[in-house]
Amino acid sequence: MNAQHSKPTRRDALDNRERILAVAREALAEAGGVSLTAIAKKAGVGIGTLYRHFPNRESLIIELYRHDIRHLIDLAPALAESHPPLQALRQWFDEVARYGRLKYGVAEVIHAATDRGLDDEYYEPFLGAIAVLLDAGAAEGTLKDGLDPEDVLLQLSVLWRIDPARGGDVRAARILDLIVDGLRRPRSGPAA
Repeated sequence: MNAQHSKPTRRDALDNRERILAVAREALAEAGGVSLTAIAKKAGVGIGTLYRHFPNRESLIIELYRHDIRHLIDLAPALAESHPPLQALRQWFDEVARYGRLKYGVAEVIHAATDRGLDDEYYEPFLGAIAVLLDAGAAEGTLKDGLDPEDVLLQLSVLWRIDPARGGDVRAARILDLIVDGLRRPRSGPAA
């Protein structure tokens, strides 16, 4: 059998899929309007291969969203176990900001697919991830007690509105500093 016409192995197909996702994530974070043809070319696959995995632009964006949200959800408890609470929270927020660069250019697709978040299967688990980090900080005494994960998510949602091409990383870092400062338990000072 001619190797050129043989079907790719399952491993090859999985590798192609992962490479397409990695290239798409980077390309969409840099310029939300990048074409599927450009993504396929940069991933080193034919456009037919891309379409076999992702029949349209929306399906590619939704798969990136699912992959990245799942990563963030899984990352929170890992960071809480391996870092002091404030450091874990900030590292997780930095990851959320990186995700925000992708969401900036494609938020309308994600919102349409999840009915503006109302039908999003990841909403509650994402709130749970935030709660893990907030609870660790409250238990340690570095974060305020009784913080609402949904309030924190609303604060973080500003990250999807920061244009990465206009100083987005610097602005996101400043905003995250403000959010973390607002979550900290006030230090006891000398009585006035």
